[in-house]
Amino acid sequence: MKQDVYNSKGVHVGLVIGPAIFDLSGKMLYELKGTKIYRVSGELIGHLYDTSVSEGLRLDKAADRLFA
Repeated sequence: MKQDVYNSKGVHVGLVIGPAIFDLSGKMLYELKGTKIYRVSGELIGHLYDTSVSEGLRLDKAADRLFA
């Protein structure tokens, strides 16, 4: 399953494919377990919110920094 990721301002910043989060160029950045975002090392660093099927997933404001 593939879903778009949007920052708290609604800007498209990444993709979720399976249990991984990728930037727009296709580079894997983070792992996803449920709605929690983890570094590959296992450190919890943020959360996603499921808004609706048409909108994709949205980052909480604190997690915007993960997609510079």
